[in-house]
Amino acid sequence: MLSLGKSDWAGLSFNLVVIVLGCFGVTIMVAPVVVGFMMSLTAGNTIQFPPEGISLRWYENLLDPAESGRIHAAALTSLQIATLATLLSILVAVPAALGMASKEGRKYAVLEPFFMLPMVLPTLVFGIAALMFFVKLGVSPSFWLVVVGHTVIFTPLVFRTTVAVVSQLSPTLGESSMILGASRTHTLRRVTLPLIMPGILGGALLVFMSSLDNVSVSLFLADARTSVLPIRMWRMIEESLDVRVAAISGVVIAVTFLLVVIASSFGNLIPKEK
Repeated sequence: MLSLGKSDWAGLSFNLVVIVLGCFGVTIMVAPVVVGFMMSLTAGNTIQFPPEGISLRWYENLLDPAESGRIHAAALTSLQIATLATLLSILVAVPAALGMASKEGRKYAVLEPFFMLPMVLPTLVFGIAALMFFVKLGVSPSFWLVVVGHTVIFTPLVFRTTVAVVSQLSPTLGESSMILGASRTHTLRRVTLPLIMPGILGGALLVFMSSLDNVSVSLFLADARTSVLPIRMWRMIEESLDVRVAAISGVVIAVTFLLVVIASSFGNLIPKEK
């Protein structure tokens, strides 16, 4: 009969605790997603769990322009805002990350926490403060103001993921490229950007999904003509607990999963040391 020492029992106990806590954490994160998706498949007329039968009727209703035209318009607006906010965040965060990681920029590393301040402030407080600030400047709520607001609060996501990748790169790579005759622009385009692309894409994905899901900033900075999907869903729940809200959530879950799979395929761009 195999006997175990104290160290073996301690190892087994530690592994058991990690497995139990890991399973509990995964359950807490995944269960609401599964419940939300199952509610979207209900054959009934109200949101409830377990669903009254299984049906795709609400997805069909969601795709019908005659029934869900306003939802389509709000979804298109949200996609436009998320795309523009993502592009602007990349244009701002990537140069900042590269500059902070350079030899000249390392002496300003103390300023790095300031780049993360927009994420520290609650988005509700930021939305109110941004509205008051822009009103003082004579700028009224609009589509473009929402884009600016989303860019400000989500740019730190791209900055953080890009800095994490840039900090792992050897500075000799860029120096070797320029020693061989390449210009700074050519080195940036052909050496640096391809190497840090995983960080940029990871941050871009976070910004895109966070922008699609944002309510507080959009609520204060959008005008009456700018209807975004999260606010539209909120109003549908307040008015009638419309089951199409669950169907929208199901579509968002599927799109998010697809984007994560696509983003993970870029993991092989990170060079591995031999």
